[in-house]
Amino acid sequence: MLLTAALLAAQLAAQAPVAPRTIAVDERLALDAGLSVGDRVIIAAEPDEAGDTVLIGAITRRGADPSEIARAEPRIRVHVGQLQQLLGYGDRVDRFAIATPGDAATAEALARINDAAFGFRAHRSADIAVETSETFRVVTRFHRAIGVITIVASAIFLLCILLLKVDERRRDVAALRLMGISRRTVMRMVVAEAAMIAVIGSGLGVAIGFGVSAAVNGYYQAHYRTPLEFSIVTADIVVLAGVLSLGLGIVAGALAAQRLVRTAPLALLGR
Repeated sequence: MLLTAALLAAQLAAQAPVAPRTIAVDERLALDAGLSVGDRVIIAAEPDEAGDTVLIGAITRRGADPSEIARAEPRIRVHVGQLQQLLGYGDRVDRFAIATPGDAATAEALARINDAAFGFRAHRSADIAVETSETFRVVTRFHRAIGVITIVASAIFLLCILLLKVDERRRDVAALRLMGISRRTVMRMVVAEAAMIAVIGSGLGVAIGFGVSAAVNGYYQAHYRTPLEFSIVTADIVVLAGVLSLGLGIVAGALAAQRLVRTAPLALLGR
């Protein structure tokens, strides 16, 4: 009687439908193929194979990793056993990641893995990140060079504009000097005006920077379908822009005013 019940239970278990295993699908693939959570799909190692029916259990979004921008191939995440069956690798792996509690444990793990057998090579995740981000480091240096050139060119341009503007006010300065206003007061007025113009200009520049940054991020994030921010306006950049603008404005205003106040009032009037 017990044997019959056991055989019946085994037959029912064999006849019961096996629930498909779940996988996680990349957001790009889900958008391109019109997939959603709960859909049934067939995965196989080769296009002409029968494959296995699986259930989409989650849709993953790629992180803000610069090394993944150019990788347009679709991605799915499956269970390890299912991956072994699809690839036919058995108990082999190409690479794996190990989490360690500290630097000492990391160094020990590196030494033990590298000494385990010929062909094994362990690397720190930070070293891999540096190698994969080398292109972006070169681009950063290039942008820094462009920034320095732009600052120097803008300083020269600002000085030229202030020289022209101050030169146009020769008669006003001459009248102030004839009224008894000292050279130091005239210089302070010109420098204060130049500083105010520089601060207003830096504010407009920061506003334009935020607008351009938002436009750049909107376009490239949609193009590459990534949450990575390609352009960032930080507080440090805003402070640096304000300090540079104010400093260059004061220096340019002082140079322009000094050139003007050294001239005699009657000479400024053309006499």
